[in-house]
Amino acid sequence: MKLTVVGCTGSMSGPKGAASCYIVQTATTTILLDLGPGSMGQLMNHIDPAKIDAIILSHLHTDHCADIIGMQVYRRWLPSGPLGTVDVYSPGDGLHRTRQIGGDGADETYAGEFDFHTVAAGDTIRVGDMSIEFFDAVHPVPAVATRITGPEGGVLAYSGDTDYCEGQVAAARNADLYLCEAAFEATRDTVRDIHLTGGRAGRIAAEAGAHNLVLTHLQPWTDPDTVCAEAREEYAGPIAVAIPGGTFHVTHPSTMES
Repeated sequence: MKLTVVGCTGSMSGPKGAASCYIVQTATTTILLDLGPGSMGQLMNHIDPAKIDAIILSHLHTDHCADIIGMQVYRRWLPSGPLGTVDVYSPGDGLHRTRQIGGDGADETYAGEFDFHTVAAGDTIRVGDMSIEFFDAVHPVPAVATRITGPEGGVLAYSGDTDYCEGQVAAARNADLYLCEAAFEATRDTVRDIHLTGGRAGRIAAEAGAHNLVLTHLQPWTDPDTVCAEAREEYAGPIAVAIPGGTFHVTHPSTMES
């Protein structure tokens, strides 16, 4: 599988790129993880949005789903004709949230563009040649971690937004690559049950036996060197920081190919 970072800034779009959005691809299947602010335009630098097979939203905070309206406009009003529906999976009511973002009334169902599905920890779906499992996350709104197994056995785990929890350890268990948020710095951010520090991200990766750790969702004021150093205190494996446009090849046996 190939992971492409479309956007990775935490809590908002940032001076160097869009908020959370990631492309996961095999030879036959393409899915999106999250569609944060600014991601729709950047997505078109990497793939034709018409070619995606599913959208998975880790949760429904705006910094992870705002550009679903851009996707809806693209799919409905493309001059060559409407594109039809694509499956959208999220914890919580994705249809209601999309109406809120679009400012639309209850008569707008987006039935021509999206087929909404609610998922929760314990659910498993299949999209093309990918098997996708959902696990608990700890956040102020319903949220899930995502574990994707590709056709050749490679495993990508994505934390979404979370604090430390056993669900994250389970999602990342022996994963070839764990894409994990690290929005907080330990000496600066003491609030709990919202985000991870680099240290807590490293602890999850170590307990899970993840083979590679990629830190993401860093806010514009979060220092990559600081969260990497925190993670290194807990985790001995390879660590990288996500950057817009960065790519990783998720292979099994695992290597940090980028």
